[in-house]
Amino acid sequence: MSETVTRREALKLGAAAGVLAGAARRAAAATGPKPIRFGFIGVGGRGTGLLQQALAHEGVEVTAICDIDEAHLNRGIDLVRKARGNEPAGHSAGPTDYRRLLTRDDVDAVLIATPMQLHGRMAADSLRAGKHVLSEVAAAVTVDECLDLVRAQKESGRTYMLAENVCYYRANLIVLNMIEQGLFGELTYAECGYVHDCRSLLFNGDGSLTWRGELARQESGNWYPTHSLGPVAQWLGINRGDRLVSLVSRSSPAVGVKDYATKRFGADHPTTKLPWRGDSNTSLLSTERGRVIELRFDTSSARPHPTTTYFTLQGATASYHDREAVPSIWVDGKSKEVAWQSINDYAAEYEHPLWKRWAEEASKTGHGGADFFVMLEFLDTLRTGRPSPIDAVDAAAWSCVIPLSAKSVREGGAPQEIPDFGRA
Repeated sequence: MSETVTRREALKLGAAAGVLAGAARRAAAATGPKPIRFGFIGVGGRGTGLLQQALAHEGVEVTAICDIDEAHLNRGIDLVRKARGNEPAGHSAGPTDYRRLLTRDDVDAVLIATPMQLHGRMAADSLRAGKHVLSEVAAAVTVDECLDLVRAQKESGRTYMLAENVCYYRANLIVLNMIEQGLFGELTYAECGYVHDCRSLLFNGDGSLTWRGELARQESGNWYPTHSLGPVAQWLGINRGDRLVSLVSRSSPAVGVKDYATKRFGADHPTTKLPWRGDSNTSLLSTERGRVIELRFDTSSARPHPTTTYFTLQGATASYHDREAVPSIWVDGKSKEVAWQSINDYAAEYEHPLWKRWAEEASKTGHGGADFFVMLEFLDTLRTGRPSPIDAVDAAAWSCVIPLSAKSVREGGAPQEIPDFGRA
């Protein structure tokens, strides 16, 4: 327990110091921020967007790029050349050529935006090579990879941050601020989910499978947990006074992808004969303090495209949900007896400091401004030395839902123990 308390206190102090990082930024205003030299591993669609985001921040240099697709590589190099005037080194000699990038002395940190199945190994390799790491989600896809990621971070002493942008959505940070100021009282229960029709992303134009399509052929389970679980874990203080200890999981039949493939490619196309994972998965997670999290995942069912994440939170003195156009809250003693209130009614009082300071800049970037904060927080963590806001222990705890939910489904909903990654 003493280890948990020490870590929680350190992270709380780090977060408080890093929200505005006033002293560091005042110094930066006078002398310019400390340059951070990046290597990018993976510059497909998402990686290119993150590259553009990085180049929008002062003091960022991009010295090397790796991608096995030379068209992606050349596009990334050209973006850097136009934005900064230098030409980063290019690495594209096969799927392990990223390791050559990791030997470079002119790379301080790497950003990993490759297919999800590669994140865990690449991040651990990067940490052990002495590089700081910002990794796209999820962190890893097996329990062993999750454990190795935590060990690599501890062994290296380098910073690891999971690039979970949903944690930085404005409403999610307002709720976090409300919790920290005691508005919800004792928290007991949360619901969250990633429900998003992604079937079109599973196939290339000729019907062959993308990396997402390969994932969709895996065992049934939750293969994309961090967008929804991440904010809830932060609300509940997971790894900062509480931790995830077990889960049970069940999946529905698999019909959505086969129906889509039949309509798009024809009933005789080979993709219609493939075994697909169940369309909708629900997991129940339990915490050490007895809280319960209901976690849903569905990217295979027909539904309106804009639906993605949703959240519900229950505390002793307040309740929150965001399944409607405007997130709503009810506060005991403040709200009308039977009426939800818009969370905007509380925004002036509970706006998170990050959004107070950076709303104008963030509004110009993707995912409702959240991408801006991911990059801002990572850069600030490296420059100030504060603890990572989403470190390897967090990333492992959130990402291990992938293999454990699949194992639970395979075993008929049997409970699965979640490792104590803080002690790995």
